[in-house]
Amino acid sequence: MPALTTADTIRILVATDSHVGYSERDHIRGDDSWKSFHEVMCLAKEKDVDMVLLGGDLFHENKPSRKSMYQVMRSLRMNCLGERPCELEVLSDMSENFQGAFNHVNYEDPDINISIPVFSIHGNHDDPSGEGHFAALDLLQISGLVNYFGRTPEADNIHIKPVLLQKGNTKLALYGMSNVRDERLFRTFRDGKVKFFQPGTQKQDWFNLMTVHQNHHAYTETGYLPENFLPGFLDLVIWGHEHECLIDPKYNPEMDFHVMQPGSSVATSLMPGEAVAKHVAVLSITGRDFKVEPIRLRTVRPFAMKEIVLSEHKEIKSLSRKQDHRAELTRHLISIVDELIEQAQMEWRELQDDELPEEEVPKPLVRLRVEYSAPGGGNYDCENPQRFSNRFVEKVANVNDVIQFYRKKASGSRKMTSGVDMPEESVLASLAIDSVRIEKLVREFLEAQNLTILPQNSFGDAVGQFVDKDDKHAMEMFVQESLKSQVKHLMGVDQADEDDLRAMVDEHRTKMEKMFAAGELKRVRKAKIRPKPEGWNTDLDGNWSDQPGALIHSDNEAGQDEDDAPSVVAAPKGRGRPAAASKKTVAPAKKAASARGGRGKKVVEEESEEEEEDDLLMAGSDEGESQLFVQPSKPTRANQKPAARKASPVKRAPAPRGSARAAKTTAARSQSKLNFSQPTFSQPKAQANGNLKKMQQISDDDISDDDDAFEPAPSTATVRSTRSKK
Repeated sequence: MPALTTADTIRILVATDSHVGYSERDHIRGDDSWKSFHEVMCLAKEKDVDMVLLGGDLFHENKPSRKSMYQVMRSLRMNCLGERPCELEVLSDMSENFQGAFNHVNYEDPDINISIPVFSIHGNHDDPSGEGHFAALDLLQISGLVNYFGRTPEADNIHIKPVLLQKGNTKLALYGMSNVRDERLFRTFRDGKVKFFQPGTQKQDWFNLMTVHQNHHAYTETGYLPENFLPGFLDLVIWGHEHECLIDPKYNPEMDFHVMQPGSSVATSLMPGEAVAKHVAVLSITGRDFKVEPIRLRTVRPFAMKEIVLSEHKEIKSLSRKQDHRAELTRHLISIVDELIEQAQMEWRELQDDELPEEEVPKPLVRLRVEYSAPGGGNYDCENPQRFSNRFVEKVANVNDVIQFYRKKASGSRKMTSGVDMPEESVLASLAIDSVRIEKLVREFLEAQNLTILPQNSFGDAVGQFVDKDDKHAMEMFVQESLKSQVKHLMGVDQADEDDLRAMVDEHRTKMEKMFAAGELKRVRKAKIRPKPEGWNTDLDGNWSDQPGALIHSDNEAGQDEDDAPSVVAAPKGRGRPAAASKKTVAPAKKAASARGGRGKKVVEEESEEEEEDDLLMAGSDEGESQLFVQPSKPTRANQKPAARKASPVKRAPAPRGSARAAKTTAARSQSKLNFSQPTFSQPKAQANGNLKKMQQISDDDISDDDDAFEPAPSTATVRSTRSKK
């Protein structure tokens, strides 16, 4: 192989966890996230890289606001579009890597001039959701701004195929695996259901680069992705999701690859890991060798953090035995916070090229953690944390949580007077930490409880959907599904006393928990929403799906909503005949049938209780739903007309005599067809056998007349002659 030169070097700008849209409603920190992302994209253009690789969580929410989407698209268009040709050549089948209407890289599209392509996977914040299972990255891909790869459509059966790129004599195999729930991904790897594909030829010449977005540290037993789960043929792994910046690659001697963790470009929590200086990196790959050039971000808001223990602090240690020492203790803590503010501002000025005036220096983020356990039975009288934080309103960006007090205690659990076991003090102190997952908090709290009916792990998952995915009906649907499953299980029991029932409920709850942990139990199903009422203004009234009355709680309620919905009944067209689609609709059981007779007055037909029950069963059946929603196309008029002529002799024949029950059922079914031409009159039960024949004949003639859309409307004389015969 000839010697490699700079013309064979692939330069990649690597960044993860931009979290555009974080705290965008905050009047101080609202623009921090998109400003940092814009700096990253400007660096890509300034450093003249060949491509940008994003490791997930481009957006902070999976349904980003229009402001966030606008700022991201603006930055991408300003820095990635241009006439400079992209020197990367795609060698793999692009339809296997990129899905959607445009299943190819954007810089090979003849209608778009892309100079710096952006490749991205999704994270746990901007993952696909909703109808169609679309992510925010799908919108950027369809607009030609981003190449969205690394999808994981099946979490229990993952196939990872690389995007094969080449520049000169350097070959790059780019692997991507978007975020999957950590516990499920751990189980999928353990069961051997994750398959990696390699290039078919010249395997030794490819540089294998992979980007993932999972927990890097073992927060729980299975809630992370171990490095030794990844294949050993990889050369470098870009690890997203962790916000602590570890930009220098670390070598894993067991797997023989390097791991680089760029971290986030904006602080989303006041943690020690977020206080580390934020960086991105330019990765240069030449053949099988690589080097990393870290770049410090300058637009990131300065962040200073410190942790002190009052019992070990020389100036504060003796205050625990003094009386009325709150003011003196507060003065000491204020002086420490002032030092942190000064330190943060000084570090930010050192990063800037030009000397800026004092008013242009951004307000820093400051966090002081104070452990206030007093030795020897003493006590520290601490001020309220929020009142203390509000002293720095004009100096810091986080005016409500500058200080955090916590106390260390010996292991053990405390009990409330009600007898409910509570978590330890360390667990309760961690509730104020923003980075803790909701599922973890729910699990730690429920472990101290004794749930009888609801499964614990499913409970935490439903809470996570409610908080993280903004699914407002997740908890309600979870409770309904759990109760329905328990009731169905108990209904199958013939006889049992109270103790046996409790044991059965507990046994079924344990079974559901095991099924959910094994991935056999599906998540909470998507809530059914009623149709939006006519005249509902989304801009004024809000989203209809967010209203309490929009949720359908049961299948019976869904059937009633379909009966009561005015949109099911089609309005007459042309010469007074109904629309063609109205043939397939189910008539409401308790509504008046519209009629056209006399001077246009409506005649209401009152049905018996048995007829109402038949109609309701028909409207709520699967057959009725399939007629309303599953029909692929409307029948053509050419097909309708012969059918109507063929059926007409049978319809004019006298109805066979039978029981009153059969006649009522026939009448009810004939009434399920919409009738717009002739009135129908209610008949008393005593005369049902004698008059149902006329009602059925009128209804059938009306249906026959409705089927033929080309026949003229009957004249007035014809209608009168028909009435006289009756």
